[in-house]
Amino acid sequence: MIQGVHPNTSNNITNMGSLPTETMVEERQQQLDLENSSRTERAHWLLNSPDPPGIWHELIGSIREIVFPRKLSSSNTKQTWSSRSFLVLQGLFPILRWGRIYSVSKFKHDLMAGLTLGSLSIPQSIGYANLAKLDPQYGLYTSVVPPLIYALMGSSREIAIGPVAVVSMLLSSMIQPVIDPAADPIAYRNLVFTVTFFSGLFQSVFGLFRLGFLVDFLSHAAIVGFMAGAAIVIGLQQLKGLLGISHFTTKTDVVSVLESVFSSFHHSWYPLNFVLGCSFLIFLLFARFIGRRNRKLFWFPAIAPLLSVILSTFIVYMTRADKHGVKIVKHIKGGLNPSSAHQLQFQGPHLGQAAKIGLISAIIALTEAVAVGRSFASIKGYHLDGNKEMVAMGFMNLAGSLTSCYVATGSFSRTAVNFSAGCQTVVSNIVMAITVLFSLILFTKLLYYTPIAILASIILSALPGLIDLHEAYNIYKVDKLDFIACIGAFLGVLFASVEIGLLVAVSISFAKVLLNSIRPSLQLLGRLPRTDTFCEMSQFPMAIETPGILTIRINSALLCFANANFVRERITKWVTEEESDLPEPTKKSIQAVILDMSNVMNVDTSGILALEELHKELTSNGIDLAMGCPRWQVIHKLKLAKFVDRIGKGCIFLSVGEAVDACLSNC
Repeated sequence: MIQGVHPNTSNNITNMGSLPTETMVEERQQQLDLENSSRTERAHWLLNSPDPPGIWHELIGSIREIVFPRKLSSSNTKQTWSSRSFLVLQGLFPILRWGRIYSVSKFKHDLMAGLTLGSLSIPQSIGYANLAKLDPQYGLYTSVVPPLIYALMGSSREIAIGPVAVVSMLLSSMIQPVIDPAADPIAYRNLVFTVTFFSGLFQSVFGLFRLGFLVDFLSHAAIVGFMAGAAIVIGLQQLKGLLGISHFTTKTDVVSVLESVFSSFHHSWYPLNFVLGCSFLIFLLFARFIGRRNRKLFWFPAIAPLLSVILSTFIVYMTRADKHGVKIVKHIKGGLNPSSAHQLQFQGPHLGQAAKIGLISAIIALTEAVAVGRSFASIKGYHLDGNKEMVAMGFMNLAGSLTSCYVATGSFSRTAVNFSAGCQTVVSNIVMAITVLFSLILFTKLLYYTPIAILASIILSALPGLIDLHEAYNIYKVDKLDFIACIGAFLGVLFASVEIGLLVAVSISFAKVLLNSIRPSLQLLGRLPRTDTFCEMSQFPMAIETPGILTIRINSALLCFANANFVRERITKWVTEEESDLPEPTKKSIQAVILDMSNVMNVDTSGILALEELHKELTSNGIDLAMGCPRWQVIHKLKLAKFVDRIGKGCIFLSVGEAVDACLSNC
């Protein structure tokens, strides 16, 4: 005992020692109260967020974004009616916006690119019209009006508009079974114009109402397979022109085409067509090879088709080869595009077929054009609005159907030439259209002796760009299901028909989406050491599971009738530890289940019902249910269904971390 110390002094010392402990407890309690208060406030923000926009509001807003530029919605009320109208016109016609700053230096580049493009478009357009089973002038018409309309309404600077091989083949293969072009060419042509009208109508509707997701059902893998199959089919069909065969099958599958080729050898055919066609095909492929090896010689493969047409026409004319079996184009009607409005058929037995073919061709044309436009826009470093592109494509095909054109879209080969030629704006399309128009007015008579075999060789020389083996191999490495869609589209087009190939591709792609929707991934979450971040334990084995709390992430954008019961049953099995092959949860008594809803964008009534049943099952076992990070549409519908009131507003949290902390503090 220490001398001179009062007996009560030891008690005072003890009390003084306990004061810091009591202070620390009070500070800790204040900190917890502050955290609970902050957590409650953040949950209040979530629960009292404004209602999301309705479907009609979103629909009207999407149309407004297409038609009206953003400046108009944010402009002040002092603007005059004329200035507001001009902004509206700028939204519809982008040329009014960039045309004011267009310079002479840009025009020089566009002029050179447009002339180069025109020299390539003239022979290709004639060849593609032949592929579509139309007279040659209709291919040239399609390279005049649609590019001019697109130049006014389109936003891509590099894309080259006109007829393309795949769409031409698609039209001929689908319309021929309805009307035989050999038996009734006028009715066939009228149906082509009607299909073009419906194609433009569907494209415009897709853009105005933001229905571009319909185009996305043709996945990238499906397009790769479809294009490769279509290229082979197109190439085999060119054997008719290359060999000078008179009797040829109207079917597109490879078996029928090869049978027709072999059977034709027993009839009269003229080897001069084959010699002439193959000679110039070698020249065209050589020009393509030179252009790829030396970028400065981009103009050589671009003008090679026109040189081939001029030279072969001259050879046939001088040698009178047409008298020795060489098939020639003969008469090409010149002049401006005639009106075809009176030829559109909106009555009769083929209207449904025209609408169906128009829908398919609209989707194929849009898929190719948007893919081409976006790939070159990314190189130049600007954004391409897919919906505005759809509107521009739709209006140009609507105008084309009234001016003797068939379905036009963006061509990858001609766009690559346009880009290499140094185009700056869509003025290059205007120059190209004017070049083709002058050829229609002045030079069509000079093409009388152009051999059909040359048109076949021009089409054949453009086909290698449609077959992308490297991309098919990449698809195989990355995603086997995507590769199955690719192969399905390829084999469907090759051995059945274009329709079957598209159907197989869409079916496989849709089945993949459906499979992921019906059986979404559910993952246990754990906290990463020394952080407040919760991650999937299967991906991050170092994540630590919280004792007594089961945290589950639902990896599905939609909790709906297709997957709601699967999600509920899977969570229930996890809780009851009945599924041995799943990651085993903690063996301690589970006191709370937290659902991470951050990946769930929407929920329907079946999903809400499944959550209610899950809540009842957990409550009957003395387990609490909480939610972290529910999205806008989800929390809105849960409030409307009174589900939030059933589980309690205190069980809804802004984040998973806050939900876990709240559950731990209540345990």
